[in-house]
Amino acid sequence: MKTDLLSEKKVIITAAITGGIHGKWANPSLPITAEEQAQDALECYNAGASIVHIHVRGDDGQNTPDLKYYNKTVKLIGEKCPIIRQIGNGIGARVETTHTITKTGRKQVHSEIVQPTLKERLNLLNINPPPEMHTINAGTFEFRTPYGGAVFQNPMDFNMKYIRRCKKKGFGLEIEVYDSSHIANILELVDQGILVPPLHFSIVLGIKGGAPASIENLLHMVHQIPKDSTWQVVTVGKYNLRTTLVAMCMGANVRTGLEDTIYYEKGELVKNNAQLVKRMVRLAKEIGRDPATVDEAKEMLGLNK
Repeated sequence: MKTDLLSEKKVIITAAITGGIHGKWANPSLPITAEEQAQDALECYNAGASIVHIHVRGDDGQNTPDLKYYNKTVKLIGEKCPIIRQIGNGIGARVETTHTITKTGRKQVHSEIVQPTLKERLNLLNINPPPEMHTINAGTFEFRTPYGGAVFQNPMDFNMKYIRRCKKKGFGLEIEVYDSSHIANILELVDQGILVPPLHFSIVLGIKGGAPASIENLLHMVHQIPKDSTWQVVTVGKYNLRTTLVAMCMGANVRTGLEDTIYYEKGELVKNNAQLVKRMVRLAKEIGRDPATVDEAKEMLGLNK
């Protein structure tokens, strides 16, 4: 895949509004309930986003595989605006904390993340009303976070099953790759005819256990994805804004939102997801690229076929 510094193509802006681990303790503006997420999706749509990337939370504020929360969230977003609804296939981990006291009387706090099962993740294909898109994660690796680490299971047979069911149901697909081996997995599925280009990629950098966030890694991975693919870069924390802007200058699409960064700038918490979308719209226009409308994004991603 070649990059294009002079691209004037419309840019698809995805708003990842909630995320898979952190909660309001990280930023009080993080939308948790279905009502909060629907309102955020509307504000992001009005600001220029054409896709909303969805994770949902249960009554305790933590990630849940329970479809009743997905059904309500997807339904309310659809009632608010026509934004493309994209389900994060990983669901997101729960943070479980235990408190113990040592023999010397010291208090200790231990946290770990607990991943959903593959069966629970497959069940996302039964969300009603059905969303327009799903994601897959293209390989298994150890996902390490400040709250603990766990093996993020994405075996080939699971992804093959998920892809086939998405195709049968007519869902669009975004492919998340965390290192070069994941791209090799996808190329193998292309060779088998299970995936047919053009494909839509998220190149995820800076997650511990995956490829570090660097320009060299970004270029290396972009050059490996199939010709005519659409792509965006996903990074978290301090690398988020700079890598996103670099990718957009290379002709890529954009993902932003409180899943990826809780700070607008150093020391200043993000006020809401729309604030991040507005910045991406402004920066895109500065380099001669306008944000894609929902209809334009559907055409670019083949969602109208």
